[in-house]
Amino acid sequence: QVQLVESGGGLVQAGGSLRLSCAASGRTGTRYTMGWFRQAPGKEREFVAAITGIGTNTYYADSGEGRFTISRDNGKNTVYLQMSSLKPEDTAVYYCGAVLRGSDTSVPSNYVYWGRGTQVTVSS
Repeated sequence: QVQLVESGGGLVQAGGSLRLSCAASGRTGTRYTMGWFRQAPGKEREFVAAITGIGTNTYYADSGEGRFTISRDNGKNTVYLQMSSLKPEDTAVYYCGAVLRGSDTSVPSNYVYWGRGTQVTVSS
């Protein structure tokens, strides 16, 4: 069993930055690719970024390319999402998830574990 807990969300002005963290407990290690998704009210959960087990490969949605950076510290069992140049349309609940190697990281239904999310609000 794996537990994921997100933190770091908050209210920020447009153009600002936030760093989200996802702390994992349980049997994690490098067996899982970790991903960040977001969900705005009335919308479906949307892929943001993912990083493979040892951090060799990263993947980004077009919406965050060049503004968001995903990283992981396996010694701390933590995954990060550094977000900069934030826009009001980035407002959403951000979720961290774990998916087994080889799965399509952009598909929410492939993820086997999820955190409860952290709210990010970007004001204009």
